[in-house]
Amino acid sequence: MKTFLSEDFLLRTETAKRLYFDFAKDMPVIDYHNHLPPDEIAGNKQFQNITEAWLKGDHYKWRAMRANGVNEDLITGNADDFTKFKMWAETVPYTMRNPLYHWTHMELRNPFGITEVLNGGNAAKVYEACNAQLPQFTTKALLQHFKVDALCTTDDPSDSLEHHAAIRQQGFAVKVLPTFRPDKAIAVEDPAAFQVYMKKLGGAANVDINSYSALLDALKKRHNYFHEQGGRLSDHGLNFFIYADFTEAALEKSFAALMAGKPLTGADADMFKSATLHFICTWNHEKGWTQQFHAGAIRNNNSRLLKRLGADAGVDSIGDWPMAEAMSRFFDRLDKNDQLAKTIVYNLNPSHNEVYATMVGNFQDGTIAGKMQFGSGWWFLDQKDGMEKQMNTLSNMGLLSRFVGMLTDSRSFLSYSRHEYFRRILCNLIGNDVENGELPADIPWLGKMVQDICYNNAKAYFNF
Repeated sequence: MKTFLSEDFLLRTETAKRLYFDFAKDMPVIDYHNHLPPDEIAGNKQFQNITEAWLKGDHYKWRAMRANGVNEDLITGNADDFTKFKMWAETVPYTMRNPLYHWTHMELRNPFGITEVLNGGNAAKVYEACNAQLPQFTTKALLQHFKVDALCTTDDPSDSLEHHAAIRQQGFAVKVLPTFRPDKAIAVEDPAAFQVYMKKLGGAANVDINSYSALLDALKKRHNYFHEQGGRLSDHGLNFFIYADFTEAALEKSFAALMAGKPLTGADADMFKSATLHFICTWNHEKGWTQQFHAGAIRNNNSRLLKRLGADAGVDSIGDWPMAEAMSRFFDRLDKNDQLAKTIVYNLNPSHNEVYATMVGNFQDGTIAGKMQFGSGWWFLDQKDGMEKQMNTLSNMGLLSRFVGMLTDSRSFLSYSRHEYFRRILCNLIGNDVENGELPADIPWLGKMVQDICYNNAKAYFNF
């Protein structure tokens, strides 16, 4: 029987151990998609306690506590921070076989060096032990501790990016770069919210957005500004891929309807979204950016908690819409005009893995290795089973060796243990194949492949 979370955790063969310890373990990290707050990096925030650093904003843990019967007041309400921590500690033993059980103990071990299994009985002891170390683990210190080379935050086009500028001026060794996330510019179901956003976006771009062409002008100006500030990626959160033909006149008519308070639905909504995304993607290509598409989430299912807590409350799940045809046509329209940028697509529904993996293969064009990427296991799939399925599918349908690897997609500075988790799983997959005689025991080449997936491929691909 093996010890829980030993040095050889998840590494089942000698080859896997060699690949991990000799090649993967000490590679730097490029975290090309996360939701870390740049103001907390610029201010080098020092957390008041482990609850603030670990539980605040972590809807993964919130979901588990709700499932364990914990009252919402003790999760996101007005309870004191130790009580919230204790509620999590009491929940942890019930998370066995959920990835949260692994992540919790990996995050306690690194950076805090705590090897005890967390439960309600030792909650106070662990709480104090973490808090005693927090003064040395500011936001910047944590990023350097985890060997982060570069990270990309998620930012609205209207954001000033003042904190990114401040970080650069401070001479911080870690590159902290913005990502252009224009989801609100295509959120046409709520005209009142759309109109408020047009004023905000227009103010940031110094454009009076009184037409669809003015909207594009404002978005293009902000896209240019992001590029000046070091941005090299866009990101788009979609329920499903959308393709529709459009004309300038039809787009102007739809914009006028929105500004008159009429929501767009059906074909008009699809046209507006598809066209706006298309134009943004052409700018991505012009500037040599990478575009990311996160598709497949059905969000804010619980209206009661949405009203109480807002979005990102932990009430989202996997959707089951058709994806293939619209994705194909959307990419093909860009490709046939030589306007398809480097692209990463992230799938949330595991039944669509092969759809995504084969679709990206249709649009590789020889200009860059791995130009079209089937992205890493995302959200509900960024766990052992989901990562293995994603990498096995990519191996079967494409080139795992050209994969740009893992990202945190997290709001927590303690989530970088997930890169260790990913690297152990990767090395175990390859190690098993070697031990089974399915791959040659060419350790130098396999070690290079592992290091490429962990870091080198992303470094070359994004060229920050």
